[in-house]
Amino acid sequence: MNNILTKMSSSPDTFTRPHPIFWRFVFILSIIYELGLLFLLFQDYNSIKQTIHSIYPDLKDFHIDTEKQYGVNCSDITVERIWNSLDVFAWGHFIGWATKAVLVRHYGICWTISITWEITEMYFAHLLPNFIECWWDAYVLDVLVCNGLGIYCGMWICRKLDMRKYNWERFKDVQSTTGRIQRAVLQFTPVNWSRTRWLEPKCSYARIVSVTLLVIFWQITELNTFFLKHIFEVPPAHQLSVLRLVLISFIVAPSIRQYYTSCSDTRVKSVGSQCKVFGAIMLTELSICIKFGADLFAQTQILSIIVWLVIQFLLSMVCVSLCVYYSNTFEKEICEITESRDLKEKSS
Repeated sequence: MNNILTKMSSSPDTFTRPHPIFWRFVFILSIIYELGLLFLLFQDYNSIKQTIHSIYPDLKDFHIDTEKQYGVNCSDITVERIWNSLDVFAWGHFIGWATKAVLVRHYGICWTISITWEITEMYFAHLLPNFIECWWDAYVLDVLVCNGLGIYCGMWICRKLDMRKYNWERFKDVQSTTGRIQRAVLQFTPVNWSRTRWLEPKCSYARIVSVTLLVIFWQITELNTFFLKHIFEVPPAHQLSVLRLVLISFIVAPSIRQYYTSCSDTRVKSVGSQCKVFGAIMLTELSICIKFGADLFAQTQILSIIVWLVIQFLLSMVCVSLCVYYSNTFEKEICEITESRDLKEKSS
């Protein structure tokens, strides 16, 4: 029995819904996408632009200077302007953070990523004009409203899925048509729900460093999104940008799970294959941004980027350490109260 458990834990956890074949297909797409990125890395800028324009002719007339500006007339705070700021990108913020919360399943890590990302936007605002935002847009609408509500709704979904009783029936056992339709819809929900313990009480320093690196990798992935569309002049709402975001989202889902399994289970010696491919995609996209955005990055200094990385690492480490402190003090007391209550109920 121990040998079987050891063998099962040697490979990180993967998703099985709606079907394992679907996630195999996502894995194949991630490899194809990585090969495509490697091919683009060794091309010249004009060839890539011509290829994009041949597929999407509407991008010939688009220039990055025509993007919507958010950081103008910041003193003009009216209800109408605030309402106009809640555009499709604000809803994208909300949906994106709700999805991130469902995947990460930890308030502290989500808020750490949200806060550090705003600092990243401030730091790279001189390179990316759409990072320039008014204070009320960045800290109130983005962090508190869109990100905060998204994180809360995502964690609410996690609580609902955690409390739900999972009693699956086979399609053959369902007799009514309505029941079959409901069973087909439920196929797209998890087969079961497992709680995540990223930062449990008395966790090791290696676990803290691993979570800190997760926050930094998240920042780099987000930066790649904005730099790619800025360098190759693609609108945020364009089909090309949306398709990439959808693909990255599906790739990230099993990657985070595999990364968590490697961090939390000492029997797992390495991360899963999907997580490794995602790491390669992140680094290749970063290399493409650095190569074809050389003129853009020439406006900043290497020392400044190193300082940003150090600040991100230290700030992420502080936030993660605070989460560990909270886990050691409050969550431990809650667990003790729950255990004592269960013992009293059993004795009575």
